[in-house]
Amino acid sequence: MSANTTTESDSLHRDLEKKSVAQLLYLMNQEDQKVPLAINGVLPQIEALVAIIVEKMRQGGRLFYIGAGTSGRLGILDASECPPTFGVPHDLVIGIIAGGDGAIRKAVEFAEDSATAAWEDLKGYDIGPKDVVVGIAASGRTPYVVHGLKSCQSHNITTGCISCNLESPLIAVADYPIAVQVGPEFLTGSTRLKAGTAQKLILNMITTTAMIQLGHVKDNKMVDMQLSNNKLVERGIQMLMDMGEISRDKAITLIETHGSVRAALNSLK
Repeated sequence: MSANTTTESDSLHRDLEKKSVAQLLYLMNQEDQKVPLAINGVLPQIEALVAIIVEKMRQGGRLFYIGAGTSGRLGILDASECPPTFGVPHDLVIGIIAGGDGAIRKAVEFAEDSATAAWEDLKGYDIGPKDVVVGIAASGRTPYVVHGLKSCQSHNITTGCISCNLESPLIAVADYPIAVQVGPEFLTGSTRLKAGTAQKLILNMITTTAMIQLGHVKDNKMVDMQLSNNKLVERGIQMLMDMGEISRDKAITLIETHGSVRAALNSLK
């Protein structure tokens, strides 16, 4: 890997082992504050990617994330939170990590270096032209991700990416690239820090915005969320009371009867 990429460049801070806990926390916080400002500069690129994802999903397509290490785990995290938050099927947003599900908890050596594994993983989902594949790689050089997107392009599948280097092989193989430069990491090369934060924020934006556009939110409420625990049932009751202007007892009855906030709201029409 080239040492002159932003993600591998030397930290702006020296002698970390000599600093106090308070100093370390302060300096890390100062670095973290750079992330949302960097993302502000790539909002048009994020908008373009979201627009094509929404278009493809309306045609029956799906969103795939592919990544290795931290990037792969962040994609899986975002994908796994879509069904409970928005009530969508588990196969609408799919996260795939180099090395398979075992790599979620424990690093799989050299899994990210395969030039063929990503396409093999994607083929297992009968991927096609209606789908969108977003490669996530801080460096933009991870072979698993880069070659995965190359294979997608050769099969007429729309590609996007999230990278933290402005010029990288990944940018070149993404139809909708997002390259957000957050600068050197506090701990040199540790891209689970600012780069990972930037990726997480962008993933939040992609799926939240797409799901709003697809009608899974009413006003500012998650009306399609799964009522899978007591906290969420209580949230659903409060939503119904506020949005339907009804009593708590009636809201509880409607939730018990219909099993979802949206269905309960529709029954009030």
